[in-house]
Amino acid sequence: MNSPGEGRMDQIIIRDLHVRCIIGIQEWERNALQDVMISLTLFTDLGPAGMTDHIDATVNYKTLTKTIIQRVERSSFQLIEALAAEIARMALADPRVVRVRVMVDKPGALRFARSVGVDIERDRQWLASLS
Repeated sequence: MNSPGEGRMDQIIIRDLHVRCIIGIQEWERNALQDVMISLTLFTDLGPAGMTDHIDATVNYKTLTKTIIQRVERSSFQLIEALAAEIARMALADPRVVRVRVMVDKPGALRFARSVGVDIERDRQWLASLS
């Protein structure tokens, strides 16, 4: 069986998590909750969970999602780039997550676009560089 980072890399995917928060640089954006949509891809080894059928052998995505929702709802970032980086940091706090892809969309940010978004990918080396 391959360890994380060797050969295959399994994924846990969380799509379109809808959260409301203070986000933006304009004065009116700083005074009203706005919608953001968050999607995550957690790169991890799902082999142990598949073999044991036990939650302790995998990333508990329900717990992670609750943590992300609580943090985002209390945040007041100016940039969706900074919000995405904070979400990546939270996901990588679980040692089983080797790499994370975070997509944050801000619906209605531009008049003629459905949404504006960022898509970042971060790994454990990036997390270590923050220390």
